[in-house]
Amino acid sequence: MTETKLTRASLAVLIVGFLVLFVGGGSRFAIGLVLKPMAEELDWTRGALGATAGIFLVVSAVCMFVSGRLSDRFSLRSVLCGGLLISALGIGSMSYVSTPWQALLFYGIVFAVGNGLASIAPVGVMISRWFADRIGLANATTTSGIGIGQLFIIAGLATALSDIGWRSAFVWLAIANLVLLPVVFANLGRSQAGAFARTAPRTDSGTTLREAMRTRQFWLLLLAYAICGFQDFFVATHIVAFAQDHDVDTLLAGYMLAAMGLTGVIGVMLAGAWSDRHGPKRATVFCFLLRIAIFGLILFDQSTVSVATFALLYGITFWLTAPLTVVFTRNAFGAAHLGAISGLIVMVHHMCGGLGAYVGAAIFDAQGNYDLVFVLMFALSVAAAAASARLR
Repeated sequence: MTETKLTRASLAVLIVGFLVLFVGGGSRFAIGLVLKPMAEELDWTRGALGATAGIFLVVSAVCMFVSGRLSDRFSLRSVLCGGLLISALGIGSMSYVSTPWQALLFYGIVFAVGNGLASIAPVGVMISRWFADRIGLANATTTSGIGIGQLFIIAGLATALSDIGWRSAFVWLAIANLVLLPVVFANLGRSQAGAFARTAPRTDSGTTLREAMRTRQFWLLLLAYAICGFQDFFVATHIVAFAQDHDVDTLLAGYMLAAMGLTGVIGVMLAGAWSDRHGPKRATVFCFLLRIAIFGLILFDQSTVSVATFALLYGITFWLTAPLTVVFTRNAFGAAHLGAISGLIVMVHHMCGGLGAYVGAAIFDAQGNYDLVFVLMFALSVAAAAASARLR
């Protein structure tokens, strides 16, 4: 790391990025934890909540692209603080829902806008400006906040859910987003702008988004990240309900989702270090090869041990490619339009995630199980491994 990375301001940037993703990651995965109790209490189908999760992912994905473009031009403090405020409003309002359209509005649209603005897209741009030499490891450090937030926030809510109920869980998530506001505001002040200019001068050189879209590298990246997102948010939305369907205790099923955050941290940190040494391609190929193995496992054995093994091993791959997005983008297309290009890739990742969450719910409602979904996920893993292997 360079001397700049050791300053107090640089440490503050890392902490802010980590905390934004910690709270955002824990908040976005709460819907998977409360999927079954919400559906049972309100007499909704899983498809209704699956559609809500799908709309959330599509809207948040679009807002990630928007936030990436805003981060190229405007104050990161304004983008992140605005996102946290809107997130608190949307997730807090979920405590009052009684009909599916309210969930679609509060979670699928309002919370999605806020979560998309205060997301990995602007955080990735922020980190790339400060840590040019070891961008993979620095991005992995902040991205690990998603997994650690999933671990601690979901584990805490799973432990308390039977006592506080799912409505109170949404209230506490709103409070977490509000508490983070003054932290971000205080640590991303005007003095940081000068530091940004010294650390990573802005230039007009680099490939534009339109030029990038004419290259094979861009479309291979888009395909790999689209499949990644489709799989990620199917698993995140349905793993708890899937485990409960196979007689796993409700608390243990919640802990499985939380533990995926822990193994996700391991995966993302290894990916960051691996990328700095050998480039991002090998880690990405490994991600999808491991998914081929674990989707194959769950197709043939759905015992409690296999479900737990599936959750923990999938967790390793869950955020493995996340810190590599800006590495792939910067290496291939330069830094001038990093926010726009990486934001578009993240947008497609999350939009396909919304499709995965909905398709999983729709197939379950039609078939009564997830077996057909797992066959689809296995085939997609093979396709994504092949696409990743062709990346430069």
